[in-house]
Amino acid sequence: MNTFTLQLQDATHTETFAEVQAFVGEDASGSFSLLAGHARFTTVLETGLARFRLASAGTGMADWYYLAVPGAVLHFSGNCLTISSRRYLLDRDYRRISDALQQKLLQEEGELQEMKHSLRQLENEFLRRMWEVGRQGGSLS
Repeated sequence: MNTFTLQLQDATHTETFAEVQAFVGEDASGSFSLLAGHARFTTVLETGLARFRLASAGTGMADWYYLAVPGAVLHFSGNCLTISSRRYLLDRDYRRISDALQQKLLQEEGELQEMKHSLRQLENEFLRRMWEVGRQGGSLS
């Protein structure tokens, strides 16, 4: 059976998997799969789950590895698949990684809302100060 090598890279570490049989991911055009011998290919993975299976695994769904990424660059060349992301989560249990991804997305959404609130407060304070300066006919210094 033909296989390829998978390298997962994030900001802190790299993991390598030999003898990968198949990879399934999703980019802006939709879902796709890669097998050994595929032509050179580069794309940007969407935020979400991808999966891959090692040749030594069985044929059931439990034999897949699941990869959660907040977007990633994928490059396949010379039977080597490289996925580079700021961070990733990897698990063999679909339910566990789905829950972890959901929690991470909720956490990031909360952090985004806090940042928007802080920016709104900063903007309001800036506008208030501009109004006061304009009222006094002075300068910002």
